[in-house]
Amino acid sequence: RAEADDPHGDVWWGGGGALHLEAAAGDLTEPYQSPMLWQLHSWAVSFANQSDFRSVGISAEILGYRLNPNLLAARQAAEPRCWSDLVKPELKGQLQMAEPGAAAYYVTLATLVQLMGEEWAFEYLGALHRNVGPYAARSAPLGRAGAGEAPVDVAFLPGAIPVGGVPLKLVAPCEGTGYEIGSMSIIKGARNIINAEMWYDWALSREAQEIALKAKADQIPSNRSAQVSSQARNLVDSKLIDYDFVRYGSPAERDRLLKKWRETIAASAETLR
Repeated sequence: RAEADDPHGDVWWGGGGALHLEAAAGDLTEPYQSPMLWQLHSWAVSFANQSDFRSVGISAEILGYRLNPNLLAARQAAEPRCWSDLVKPELKGQLQMAEPGAAAYYVTLATLVQLMGEEWAFEYLGALHRNVGPYAARSAPLGRAGAGEAPVDVAFLPGAIPVGGVPLKLVAPCEGTGYEIGSMSIIKGARNIINAEMWYDWALSREAQEIALKAKADQIPSNRSAQVSSQARNLVDSKLIDYDFVRYGSPAERDRLLKKWRETIAASAETLR
C-alpha cells in the first residue's frame, strides 16, 4: 500500500491468501487470467475466481492431523480418520492444537463453520476443547505429536517433517477439510507488465513448481502435473471444502468468530473440562 503510487516491483510471489485478497480488494493488484489456469488444481482456480483473478494459488497446506500410532496404541485408542473421531472420550486430553489466535486454529474454526454450520460447529468445538491438552504457542516449530509427547496434533499438513525417528501418519479428515494457500499477484501499475505476465505464467508451470522439491519445500504445488514430495503425496487427493477465503479471510469475520469462541468455549472452560 505504501508503494501504491510508485511500485518498486512487478510481481508479489508468496504470502498467505488472505493478504493477497486484501490487496485485491484495495485495488492494489492487477487482474490477470493466466493461460496456465487450466493446469491447476481446483482449489487454486477457486482462489483465483474469488480474487476476481487478481491473484492465484501457487501452493497449499491441508488442514488435518499428525498421528503418533505408538502413543495411540499405548492408550488403546483407534487412529482418528474423521473430525467426528477427535471428540471421542478416549482422546480426552490427548490432542495438540495451536492457540486460538494462530492461523491453524482459526482455519480449523472457519472450516468447521463451513462444514457444519455455525451453531453445530460451536457445539463440536466445545466437545473438542475437552480433548485438547494445553494449547501450543503459535511459535512452536513442531507439535507434541512430532516430539513423541502427544498422540494427535491438529495442524497444516505436511508442515514440519517428523524428526528423531518418530513414526507419524498424516491424515486429512474424511468429512472434508480446509487449507491454507500461498498466493501470487501482479502489482497494480507494474512497470514491466509483459514480463510480469510471462513470469507469472512460468511460476504456474510444472517446471517452476518442481524447483520447490530441490529446496525440500513440502507444500502441495498448484500445478496438477508437478511432482509432490513424498510427505505430501497422500494428501493431494484429500477431500477439500470450497473454502470461502473472501468471507472467512476478512478481519471482521475472523474477529467475530474468535470473539465468539472466547465468550462461549474459553469462558466455560472450567465446565467443559
